[in-house]
Amino acid sequence: MERLRSPICTMVGHVDHGKTSILDWIRGTAVAKGEAGGITQCISCTNLSLEAIKEVCGDLLEMLKLKLTIPGVLFIDTPGHAAFTNLRKRGGNLADIAVLVVDMNEGFKPQTFECIDILRQYKTPFVVAANKVDLIPGWRSNKKKPLLTNISQQDMDVQQQVDTKVYEIVGKLHELGFGSERFDRIENYTKQIAIVPVSAKTGEGLPELLMVITGIAQKFLEECLECDVKGPAKGTVLEVKEEKGIGTTIDVIIYDGSIKKGDTFVIGGLDKPVVSKVKILLEPEQKKLKQVNEVSAAVGVKISATDIQEVIPGMPFRVTTDKELEKDKQEVQEEVEEVLIKTEGEGIVVKADSLGSLEALITLLREKDISIKKASLGNITKKDLMEASAERDPLNKAIVGFNVKTLEESKEVKIILHDVVYRIIESLAEWRESERKRLEAKELEGLMRPCKMQIIPGCVFRQNNPAVVGVEVLLGIITVGTPLMKSDGSKSSEIKSMQAEGENVQQAEKGEQVAIAIPHLTVGRQIFENDILYSDIPEEDFVKFKKLKKYLKQDEIILLKEIAEIKRRQNPVWGV
Repeated sequence: MERLRSPICTMVGHVDHGKTSILDWIRGTAVAKGEAGGITQCISCTNLSLEAIKEVCGDLLEMLKLKLTIPGVLFIDTPGHAAFTNLRKRGGNLADIAVLVVDMNEGFKPQTFECIDILRQYKTPFVVAANKVDLIPGWRSNKKKPLLTNISQQDMDVQQQVDTKVYEIVGKLHELGFGSERFDRIENYTKQIAIVPVSAKTGEGLPELLMVITGIAQKFLEECLECDVKGPAKGTVLEVKEEKGIGTTIDVIIYDGSIKKGDTFVIGGLDKPVVSKVKILLEPEQKKLKQVNEVSAAVGVKISATDIQEVIPGMPFRVTTDKELEKDKQEVQEEVEEVLIKTEGEGIVVKADSLGSLEALITLLREKDISIKKASLGNITKKDLMEASAERDPLNKAIVGFNVKTLEESKEVKIILHDVVYRIIESLAEWRESERKRLEAKELEGLMRPCKMQIIPGCVFRQNNPAVVGVEVLLGIITVGTPLMKSDGSKSSEIKSMQAEGENVQQAEKGEQVAIAIPHLTVGRQIFENDILYSDIPEEDFVKFKKLKKYLKQDEIILLKEIAEIKRRQNPVWGV
């Protein structure tokens, strides 16, 4: 028996931009309007019935010109985007639609970009709630009027500020490859993202936001929302908790089928699936939990059962039968193993607290071309450290962990832990860059760096004893003490000292102009204006450079080839 289920909607966005406040207002308004039966709440989710939506939106729903057939909207409101990534199912994300909350005065933050990356990865349609419209200077709040009427009755400069803030968001989304517009100016909801100015504090714009979510879900997601009410439940574990008087429980979002007390279920595990039976089935109702015998999708439920202490958030959940048990166990494990990585190749070690978070972290690391040797769940162990320390490339001797702890310390391995994904990637990039520079300095220490310079016309300051000339560094790095040769390979002299703007310096890089003192030469005899000079690199240094190529800049590699060509005119096997 098929029917439409409630679309699952999740709130994402930068911390402190108002995700929870928006849901608090929607919940509070529905309760205040007397829709006690129309709204349910627990820590993980808020189930808003169609009657409650109609109460909040009032006449606005008539703008949709749609016959509403969805039973309501299931909002997921666990803090942070970790909940969003935990809402995974095979081949995508469990959320049918997302609300990206942006503080319209602060604009996009790094976490906002990260949320958009994850939304893009899962191809999840989203609406932008441009929050804190009430903080625009000069804004006059009026909770009784519709948002568009309220905007039109503001002073002209306030209206312009609202438009400017909205178009700043439009611009940012355009840079990221998304078309968008204010919700009332949209021509095609399949091609443009709706932006709704809102205030979580006053409630302005929130009925319009709810209207847009409902309209999009009804019009474009109908096929995704068809579910088999009587079939065995499928879902995702959102959280694992200890409940006083009950013991270990799991919060599960059911997106298909139904589940009843006494049902056998299977959950994907790190090594093997977890099988148990529903002892108590609890459905949230008005900040309380009530025992029920059966529920159908889409719904958030709390399940009490035995042997679920080791369950990990983000894992696939299925109701099963004795006949289907082995098949279901195999299928949920396949789903888990699609995410976990164990290769024989080179790369860093990745750990996370849930399957969905791990999947998101892997995707974002791969976007940055960071190779992964192992990706798994749980805290960092001694085995993880051994695997990371065995890496040949020192830049891969790293473990990154999302929302996990380390049980061991290591001097050999860099451990980067954070509860925000972009911070992990940022820290890894910073560490790799500083480590690369340290290794480069260590490896190249004592080797003569390649350089190429030209004597600047009109900059002969002294002809001999020693000759002092102005040069421009064309490629590489010149240092005091570097022996020089001419472009025909003949030995010249060496740099005795070097000055830039009257100050003694030890080195100069590409593009810089300095005065150099060269003994045993006379300008006009051995060297001339416009002459090109090179560093006279010893053959053994050149051979070492070939092995250390990864620490050199591209122009240094080109320059070494040029120097080798000059040297091989006299000795064909030089540096081979």
